[in-house]
Amino acid sequence: MAEKSTVARPYAQALFELASAQRQFGPWSERLQLLTAVVSDPRMQRLIGNPRVTRAQLTGLITDICGDRLDAHARSLVGVLVENRRLDLLPEIGALFAQYRAEAERIVQAEVVSAFPLSAEQEAGIAAVLKQRLGREISLKSSTDAALLGGAVIRAGDLVIDGSVTGHLDRLANALSH
Repeated sequence: MAEKSTVARPYAQALFELASAQRQFGPWSERLQLLTAVVSDPRMQRLIGNPRVTRAQLTGLITDICGDRLDAHARSLVGVLVENRRLDLLPEIGALFAQYRAEAERIVQAEVVSAFPLSAEQEAGIAAVLKQRLGREISLKSSTDAALLGGAVIRAGDLVIDGSVTGHLDRLANALSH
């Protein structure tokens, strides 16, 4: 069986092309987040897998829950995904769409995991250095992980910078064992 991202890619590309033509990246991102939240709900998951619920009922239920936050194209997307039994692809479709959008807008999603919370100045400094290094705008998310002991790990696309104490200790242990 194909990976979900492989099956989701044509849907995400079609939505990206539509959003690009409409110049509506933001609204489509919001719609995909909403739809993902709706179909990920455990109660909805039970209905999606229930053979007694028809495809028309499922489509109607999802579009009713979302209400006027879905336009005609988004309602059509729901119908296509229900008809093709692909509702479970919505998280992957949303993630791929976000990647395509970031690429088009020349924005890199970066994540900083540090041992302790970062100040706004530290986050701004990290974003500025990444922007200079990558030549793109940076959208930075930060979180903490006490297991790092100190320092931080930065991930931006394929770039990983491990400046954590745990990472240094791992590299030292590896060097000593060889």
